[in-house]
Amino acid sequence: MVYLFLADGFEEIEGLCVLDFLRRGGIETKTVGVSGKIANGSHKIPVTCDITVDDLDTDSDFDMIILPGGLPGSTNLDSCEAVDKMIKRAVNEDKFICAICAAPFILGKRGILKGKRATCYPGFEKELVGAEIVDCGVVRDGKIITGRAMGSSHDFALEIVEALCGKEMREKLKSAVLY
Repeated sequence: MVYLFLADGFEEIEGLCVLDFLRRGGIETKTVGVSGKIANGSHKIPVTCDITVDDLDTDSDFDMIILPGGLPGSTNLDSCEAVDKMIKRAVNEDKFICAICAAPFILGKRGILKGKRATCYPGFEKELVGAEIVDCGVVRDGKIITGRAMGSSHDFALEIVEALCGKEMREKLKSAVLY
């Protein structure tokens, strides 16, 4: 199971592009509304989530959590107790944690990026405490996958698919969408 957290102010492309690729790849993914059943994107596009944080069983098994960027979406994710609990569980249980654009600051703030290579939206580098900042679209370091910005969404999604399903599925999806 993959949990994709959506909070009001999330960057729509970063959340929905990833969701689309995961579901095309047959990866069970649930959108989790941090601000309620409807998450309003940073460009005022409402998205109906599969469940809310109130419905989320924070003790259930999962393989990965994904944090899309956008403002104030990233800030709203950062302040959510259920998101914090899932991040802690992911670290403790060696699960994948993925964050793109502004959202890697959430991991930096918690010390998760210390000694890791990571990327983020330009201007947030100082928030990635202890990370080796890499100037590219997507960085995977162990179980941490970070993306730079909306323009990196396809590559970010493909890296996530490869992490969960392997290179063959990544290439299959890449060729199917005429990437």
